[in-house]
Amino acid sequence: MAVPSWLERLRAARKTALVQDGKRKIHYLFEDGKEMAEEYDIKTGQLVSRKWREKNTLGGTGKWQVEVGEPTSPLLGALESELITESSSNPIFMRKDTLSSFQWRICNLPYPKEVYSVSVEEEQRCCVIRTTNKKYYKKFSIPDLDRYHLPLDAAALSFTHANNTLIITYQKPKEILAAEEQLQKELKKIKAANSGDGDCKTQ
Repeated sequence: MAVPSWLERLRAARKTALVQDGKRKIHYLFEDGKEMAEEYDIKTGQLVSRKWREKNTLGGTGKWQVEVGEPTSPLLGALESELITESSSNPIFMRKDTLSSFQWRICNLPYPKEVYSVSVEEEQRCCVIRTTNKKYYKKFSIPDLDRYHLPLDAAALSFTHANNTLIITYQKPKEILAAEEQLQKELKKIKAANSGDGDCKTQ
């Protein structure tokens, strides 16, 4: 039996929608118990954040893992971490997409642009950031390409550096752009609750 495509899995998931603070928030519950929460800007349709959560080994609810958007503030878990937080000068890696590309920003990287190189490792299905001064190294994957079983394309990758921030851009392949357009049409059909309406409406 063929593995259902990612778009089919999204269609099959139980979805709830909420409109709040200028964002359309969609919550997905998959058959395997995994949860995904997305937020879209209502005006632009731009994905603002995507988080994942799954049951832990004891069957309880795990913590949300951020895939797209601002990383969760360490202070939110301050009691658990006993106020041990990372230095604010450490590099901060986050993904912030645009409508046409996947984009990552690494703040607190003061070195000039010529120090960095960003490459695709096709066999490992990841991108790698290196610096000639050996001060920063990072491997990261593009889960969207994995979910759609698409190859990584070095030609789609570019980067720039400004204001102590390295910005890496990967142009979305046409297959993903088409799938996202289809998904947006379907998400708009879900009747969304407004933030004062109590429970979210489900599909």
